[in-house]
Amino acid sequence: MLYTNVVKSDFKFLLTPYNNLMNFKFLIVILCIAFLSSCKQDMYLHKVEGKQINISDSIKQSTEIEAFIKPYREHVNNNLDSILAYAVDTYSKTDGEYNTAIGNMMADAVYQESNPIFKSRTGKDIDMVLLNHGGIRAIISKGNISKRTAYEVMPFDNSVVVVELKGQQVKELVNYLVKAKRAHPISKLKITLDKDTLLQSAFVNDKPIDVNKTYFVATNDYLYNGGDRMNFFKTNDSLYVLDYKIRNVLIDYFSETDTLRPVIDNRFIQLKN
Repeated sequence: MLYTNVVKSDFKFLLTPYNNLMNFKFLIVILCIAFLSSCKQDMYLHKVEGKQINISDSIKQSTEIEAFIKPYREHVNNNLDSILAYAVDTYSKTDGEYNTAIGNMMADAVYQESNPIFKSRTGKDIDMVLLNHGGIRAIISKGNISKRTAYEVMPFDNSVVVVELKGQQVKELVNYLVKAKRAHPISKLKITLDKDTLLQSAFVNDKPIDVNKTYFVATNDYLYNGGDRMNFFKTNDSLYVLDYKIRNVLIDYFSETDTLRPVIDNRFIQLKN
């Protein structure tokens, strides 16, 4: 019994420094956390400094890097420069007042390439197409047409969306185009202005716009989100995202068309008399 008490007493004595050490460590941790927290609250950004580095011919070319990227560059260039079609003339977005050959081609291409996709998913047809004049970023030159041409005309990653609009919103769309007096690319829509630039008639698929009907309008995601102040897209019944870039639409269209012959027509005109 005496031996047991002595052992217990000694054991307790041995634990005491250990407990003190643990308490001391715990205290140190608490003090560190408090210190770091107080420092963190006082930290803030004083200023941001930058340095401009001019990129010019004076920078020595790295032969190792050049050798590494050379096969990739050649592959990309060969792919972009592969001939898809031939253009019989040069086409620019400035070659018409209310509609242009290049704009008509782009809008018609969106309809031709996107409608089968939309119909396979919904069982319905696209009624009309509206793109924006500013989205055409380059001319199409007379001669061979390649994938590079598509990237030059449409360098952005804008994609096709189909918006379901009531007839009233389609009328607002038409009024927007009448006021804009700009050759925004359209397809399946026909607008006629009188000699005073007032709206005389508007037809979708050769039929007057019916306010009691809904229409499926193909456009791009930039315009749907309010680009070019086309706010009539905000009031819509449904949105269908096709995951189909306008640039890829052009590539597919070029691949299927041996010879490009787009024309300025009567889809948006002003009467002279």
